[in-house]
Amino acid sequence: MTSMKTNAAAIPLALAALVGLSAVTFAQQNPPAKQGKSAPKSEPRQTKQAAPPPAPGGGQPTLLGQFGEWGAYTANSGGKKICYALAKPSSSATEPANRPRDPAYTFVSTRPAENVRNEISIVVGYPFKAGYEASADIGSSKYALYTQGDGAWVKNPAEEARMVDTMRRGADMVVTGESGRGTKSTDRYSLKGLGQALDRVAQECK
Repeated sequence: MTSMKTNAAAIPLALAALVGLSAVTFAQQNPPAKQGKSAPKSEPRQTKQAAPPPAPGGGQPTLLGQFGEWGAYTANSGGKKICYALAKPSSSATEPANRPRDPAYTFVSTRPAENVRNEISIVVGYPFKAGYEASADIGSSKYALYTQGDGAWVKNPAEEARMVDTMRRGADMVVTGESGRGTKSTDRYSLKGLGQALDRVAQECK
């Protein structure tokens, strides 16, 4: 569980995790476009999880295991070990339709050196509308998300552990957002395998 201040401080770290492409790839998966391009050629739709970007701080990630739609990773950045579970949306849509955007991700990270465990971070692939409050729906549960840049974090720190538990038990998660240009997005994530990925992360980063 983290505070709002911690979330804000983690913004550069989270964004750093989404620059460039990782050398780690999965069989039958396509690598995503580089983060930071303002106009990628196409918007990902109905795609499997692609290789993740480098770990926070530029560390080279190592795949610990693939569990359903979720990959479990570890990396060493500046002598500090980090672990995280990561997935791409199983489907994405925008309104108006087919608006270009960079790849979207959800990752749940653990950084023992900072006493951070299971921090939920969501990247939507475009800059959020200033002051916008995104949301994540898991079954009948709805969670408000604090946004900055192209990232989103759980608005109420007291809800983070409960959201992780809900994600473990849920079938899918729907994240909605709106860009500064008024484009609305809906990303659906399959939660299949997340619990196993988080268990592997916890085992690696005790």
